[in-house]
Amino acid sequence: MKKYLVFTLLLMFCGLNAFAQKKASIKFETLTHDFGTFDSSKTPKQEYTFVFTNEGDAPLVVNQAVSSCGCTVPSYTKTPIAPGEKGEIKVTYNPGKTLGRFTKNITVRTNGDPELTRLYIKGEITKSGE
Repeated sequence: MKKYLVFTLLLMFCGLNAFAQKKASIKFETLTHDFGTFDSSKTPKQEYTFVFTNEGDAPLVVNQAVSSCGCTVPSYTKTPIAPGEKGEIKVTYNPGKTLGRFTKNITVRTNGDPELTRLYIKGEITKSGE
């Protein structure tokens, strides 16, 4: 009987400890950025920085930021972001010779809640004289 009591108390302690775990939480200021219409012959590269905050109570780590194509290159804060602090995902879009409307996504994976977030960039590319 004593073994069952000790086992039950140990199980309850472990269960309560699991509920008390601290967790990071990522919150972006915006999930989509519209570059609008831009002339590829004048400003071919476009850049935008998505800013986020760790709203959790544990350090937030961005594990990965991957784009949907090679024309979009994300770079991100590599160090852990303390609770209440801000980090960023900088996205560079280089359309090359492509013209017309575009929408690209960047998948961000973290140790926080949510673990996966999708960011979007969009716009329309024109060329002078066309």
